[in-house]
Amino acid sequence: MNGRLLFCIALPLLFSIIHSEKFKLKRNNKVNKSELIEKIAIGADITKASAGRALDSFIATVTEELAGGGEVALVGFGTYKVNDRPARKGRNPQTGAEIQIAAAKVPSFKAGKALKDSCNN
Repeated sequence: MNGRLLFCIALPLLFSIIHSEKFKLKRNNKVNKSELIEKIAIGADITKASAGRALDSFIATVTEELAGGGEVALVGFGTYKVNDRPARKGRNPQTGAEIQIAAAKVPSFKAGKALKDSCNN
């Protein structure tokens, strides 16, 4: 399935499911992958297998875009992007010796306005 088609169809659906009344968190406000797949299947009225494939496709597409230096912006939900973390000095906690920590690229997520608003209501 085309990645852009997935974003057009699956993501608005995923966003609405997550914020619907049917989406109730079970334990300690954490949802694992299988629970999320179950909630997507219920909210979208599709099989768990289809929901699992859609979620796996979403994760793969976001990962591919970030690995290629891109950015994934979902209006209202948030933006996934890669930030550069510069090299820095640190300390070995066992010996106290100073060490050099290499620069790295790290994935980040910035929540959109609609997601922030839903968390504050």
